[in-house]
Amino acid sequence: MEAYADVGRRIFELRKKSKLTREQLAEKADISVQFLADIEKGRKNMSVTTLRKLSSALLVTTDHIVYGRNETPSQDSELLYLCSAVPPEYQSHAAKLLRVFLEALTEKSEKCE
Repeated sequence: MEAYADVGRRIFELRKKSKLTREQLAEKADISVQFLADIEKGRKNMSVTTLRKLSSALLVTTDHIVYGRNETPSQDSELLYLCSAVPPEYQSHAAKLLRVFLEALTEKSEKCE
């Protein structure tokens, strides 16, 4: 149970640091507010799926939530992490947005030359 309390405390601290209410984080992670409260207080454990949803909503790795590893990701790994955090049903939209963004960057750099 002590491990649950550590995980819950980290989620609580990350939520506060992100300036999210419990309701906002629960909505982003698609879980109930009561379940999130129970996780934060160390009363309940969660599935791997829920852990991934919470890490995605908090923009941290699952390792950070589970083990407290506070590694600062490189820009490359951060970009890969953000891409992997996109739910499968939205990945094609995210790819389109990234293509548009890259085209805009290319056009802007060509104008500056």
